[in-house]
Amino acid sequence: MSIHTAAGSPQKAGLPIFILAVAAFVLLTTEFLILGLLPPLVRDLDISISVAGQLVTVFAVVVVLVGPPLAALVSHWPRKPLFLGILVVFAVSNGLSAIATDFWSLALARTLAAAALPVFWGTASESAVALVPPGRAGRAVSQVYLGITTAFVFGIPLGTVAVTYVGWRGSFALLGALCLLIAALMAAFMPSVPGAPKVDGGASQLSILRNGHFIANVLLTALVFTGMFVAYTYLADTLERVVGVAPERVGWWLMGFGAFGMLGNVLGGRLVDRDAALATATLLGMLAFGMAGVPAAAGWLPGVVLAMMVWAMAYTALFPACQVRVMQAGAQAKALAGTLNVSASNAGIGLGAAIGGVAIPLLGLDGIGYLSAAIAVAGVVVALMIRRGSGS
Repeated sequence: MSIHTAAGSPQKAGLPIFILAVAAFVLLTTEFLILGLLPPLVRDLDISISVAGQLVTVFAVVVVLVGPPLAALVSHWPRKPLFLGILVVFAVSNGLSAIATDFWSLALARTLAAAALPVFWGTASESAVALVPPGRAGRAVSQVYLGITTAFVFGIPLGTVAVTYVGWRGSFALLGALCLLIAALMAAFMPSVPGAPKVDGGASQLSILRNGHFIANVLLTALVFTGMFVAYTYLADTLERVVGVAPERVGWWLMGFGAFGMLGNVLGGRLVDRDAALATATLLGMLAFGMAGVPAAAGWLPGVVLAMMVWAMAYTALFPACQVRVMQAGAQAKALAGTLNVSASNAGIGLGAAIGGVAIPLLGLDGIGYLSAAIAVAGVVVALMIRRGSGS
């Protein structure tokens, strides 16, 4: 689908893309803030930590299973009212979470947001591309994905800190209010972006599922995120127990990781505009170096810092790189393609965390750095094979 809107120049597109990035910030904070709220949830809802952890699992499963068919269903909707609807759903979800009285009511409230999240990611990326001239797709998507990096660097830590002052219910309530504020800004400043043409009741959208090149790219995303999250899920423990960072300083190291990730966000946008598959392979090579380099350099601070910098930049750059690569492979159904990429990402996140959890008793905490690097190297091979198969 080719769309030219009133915001077709980089200058005019700046504010709408910024609003999309802020929306991404709030939506991703909603998804992952729960990790920092589990201890007070356990106390207030009188449940075990293992049961509370299933809130994360439920969210990921809904993203994977509900996102793609829902995206196909609404792919023809105009983007502005679709985004407004998603933000209202998130506001309601956060509001219901703030008044939840037990595990099930909180899980149900979170399910609303989980169903809408992948639809946003697919259509936000597509809309960002539509708002800029040809040749700037990667940079436009990376600007939207800057909301992801900012959420990891500031949103999730600040939301967790807010628990001290307003409680976990107040944190959810604040996020709900932010969703409504962003919806108001979007209503005022977002230009109209049409949806995909409605053809054959959505059959043309689903036709990409018969495209072997597209499926290979989606599976590559799952492999990329599996490798990323085998190590990233346990990065805080690695810093403390392998590198020897004092517990009270781990948070600052993680904020530094996110800050360098912002540079990677720019890098990924520029590389993917030239050659998406090659960009993915290059970034995976950097990722492997960084993830293996941290345990390898443990005890030598400059080496650890260098490995962390490379890891952070590659990690963040791979978010927009994978999104653009999959959307290019499924160009005739970009919204569905983007949503399937998000589902594949979530599947990889869950699988990576599970593999890491199983591997730690077998390989040790330092061993998962090498395991994740090996998975990343396998991803390099797959990316180059896909590139060769596409004739690039």
